[in-house]
Formats: sequence, C-alpha cells, structure tokens
Amino acid sequence: MKIHAHLTQRAIIDSQNLLWVDSPIPNIQRRMLERNGEEVARATSLVRYAPGSTFSTHTHGGGEEFFVLEGTFSDENGDYPAGTYVRNPVGSTHTPSSREGCIIFVKLWQMSSTDQKRVVIQTSDHPWLPGLVNGLQVMPLHSHGTENVALVKWKPGTVFQRHSHFGGEEIYVLNGVFEDELGTYPQGTWIRNPHGSVHTPFSQEGCVIYVKTGHLQEKLPN
Repeated sequence: MKIHAHLTQRAIIDSQNLLWVDSPIPNIQRRMLERNGEEVARATSLVRYAPGSTFSTHTHGGGEEFFVLEGTFSDENGDYPAGTYVRNPVGSTHTPSSREGCIIFVKLWQMSSTDQKRVVIQTSDHPWLPGLVNGLQVMPLHSHGTENVALVKWKPGTVFQRHSHFGGEEIYVLNGVFEDELGTYPQGTWIRNPHGSVHTPFSQEGCVIYVKTGHLQEKLPN
C-alpha cells in the first residue's frame, strides 16, 4: 500500500475529510496520511481507540512516535492524557489500550536505530520558549541528528520569515489555522514539505502546530 509515499513530493491532507478505516484489531480505526507498506509499514496516521479497546502486544521494529490528541492512551508503562508526546525507540515492546477511548497522531518506522531515548512529555505542563519572531513560542520535544520535533504556538497575526527546509518539514495543525502563500490549513491538516522547499508561513487567526524538521532527505545520517 502506498499513500503519499514519495518523500520528495509535497503532500497536504485535511484529515477531517478522511473516513475512519477499520484496523485488523477490533474497535481500533485509522485515518491514513502517509503509508509505504502493508501492516508493517512506514506510516503516519491518526488512530482512534474505542472505549475499552486493547491492541495486541507488539514490538516497534522501526520505532514509534505519537501525540495524544483526545482522551487517554495507556500501556503497561502508564497513562498518557491528551497533550502527551511519546517516543518508543526501535525494538521497544508494549500493549496499548484505552479505557475511555482516545485519538492519537502516530508515526511508525521513522526512527534511526541510534536514537534509543524514550521520551514522554506532558506538554500542558512543559514550558514554552520565545520563538525567532514576535508572536511565536516554541516547545522543543526531541532532537537527534538533523531531526528536530517541537510544538509551535502562533499568536494571531504572526508572520515568519521566508525560509527553506533542509531535510524537509512535517506539520500537523493541532488547533487554529496555519497558513502560507500556498494555502490555508485548519485544525487536523497534515502537511509535508520536502527537502529544499521554501515558504513564508503565517497565521491570521493563531494556531498551535506539531512540527518535525530535518528528517526527509534521501539519505539522512544516523
């Protein structure tokens, strides 16, 4: 299965327009944003757990990164309420579940084998730092090699300078409306800007976005 599988191409999906598709596990559904492979695949998805659902025990051969959008996600290591950012490194194993139900934004098979740090951050309790322009705040979540992951908060009317993306950029709009000269992206929009792409982002309304940069070159260093 290939969905936006060519990493050198720009991709934009308003996830709210996608249907929920049943996974092989009962009561767990997906909205597929990016996929290259079958059930074991490089994938970026939204995953919805019905209340009381449990996923079978599994090992992450290529690592797992997720952000809890709604509800509470759980495994044997703890509970992760909305706003929690988690990285489970290559080779990690767990048994996910959700008592109340949840929706997570999840990325699979996209980690370097040298990135073995498990990360759990409850972003509601984590500090914001000043951004590079007035009206912008940044919450760094993870960094390894050229890859950087952060939340970025835009006050209404904020404009960032025109810039290029070494190693590409991925954005998921958590709330509000993100914009650039190419379009307008409401909450739930996933954007992939490839290596070398250029834009001038801004937000008239204000927004919070998940941003990952530096990970979409053809050959990234470990």
